Amino acid sequence: MSELLAGPIADRHGALGATFAAFGGWDMPVSYAGTVAEHTAVRESVGIFDVSHLGKAVVAGPGAADLVNRTLTNDLAKIAPGKAQYTLCCNESGGVVDDLITYLVSDDEVFLIPNAANTASVVERLAAAAPDGVTVTDRHREYAVLAVQGPKAPDALARVGLPTEMEYMAFTDAELTTEVGTLPVRVCRTGYTGERGYELLPRWDDAGPVFDALLSAVTDLGGQPAGLGARDTLRTEMGYALHGHELSPDITPVQARSGWAVGWKKPEFFGRESLIAEKAAGPARRLHGLKATGRGVPRAECAVLSGPGGAQIGTCTSGTFSPTLKQGIALALLATDAGIAVGDEVVVDVRGRDLVCEVVAPPFVTPHV
Repeated sequence: MSELLAGPIADRHGALGATFAAFGGWDMPVSYAGTVAEHTAVRESVGIFDVSHLGKAVVAGPGAADLVNRTLTNDLAKIAPGKAQYTLCCNESGGVVDDLITYLVSDDEVFLIPNAANTASVVERLAAAAPDGVTVTDRHREYAVLAVQGPKAPDALARVGLPTEMEYMAFTDAELTTEVGTLPVRVCRTGYTGERGYELLPRWDDAGPVFDALLSAVTDLGGQPAGLGARDTLRTEMGYALHGHELSPDITPVQARSGWAVGWKKPEFFGRESLIAEKAAGPARRLHGLKATGRGVPRAECAVLSGPGGAQIGTCTSGTFSPTLKQGIALALLATDAGIAVGDEVVVDVRGRDLVCEVVAPPFVTPHV
């Protein structure tokens, strides 16, 4: 087994009392004060996450934006420089190699943030399709990613002199004054929690002083550092997909209800023919939300049954206890021929125990982005 990679500020997480676990090949902080407390801080105040494990790559050269637009699913032509866009990198059968954020810097430069474990695959696929003069470079260890999320996130950034008034999915390059000097930071109004928030990209070697400045502002506002545990409960409450769960090389955006991130009218992108055919025919399975009606927590890979003692009609892709709702919730891929609709009840087999769940349409809580 290969050794886990460490982020740029692992020492700071240790000093803050974080517990760690492996995720995507990286040793990640899971929690500090506890997942529920961190989750609640983000929903009600503000939290700061270190997600520097996320990949970074740069597509550069004449026609860089065109390369991205004819390979990835979303229509990059719909946004202007200074905006970011959620998109998918699919395989030939329409499965999702990765979901990622594109930052359109200019027609000649696009900055990508893929998932940690999939960065090399995305870079390889784009590089293979690149024309002469366009380069696709893995910059995984050149930039850190710090996420400040919650209703007080704008106040936290304002306290350290960073901009906050950009539109949703817009970014700007700024400077942050720290105890070691003024440092460049790219600030984007994005996030993975459903709350108002920002993702900041300092240089990898600058992550420490940038984190220190932000953490001071966050804690002054009553917030706290948050780990991978809270990140997962927050995104599940929003119904946001996690690659390897709701999206994978075997799960298409049509099945995962991510068709909104596909530029269906574009003439070209990876997996286009397969996805158009699946959309026209209708998928064999589709993602639904499940909310437990009694005590119990559905978990990933639990079987979903049509009823007590009924046939299996699907599988949970993610499941957790919702700190906001105080009940179990899940996302599940269910067979379309089962005829399941919002409001129906199904049964989740949780270690041999039947857990009745109501079928709902995510998000489970109201977003405030």
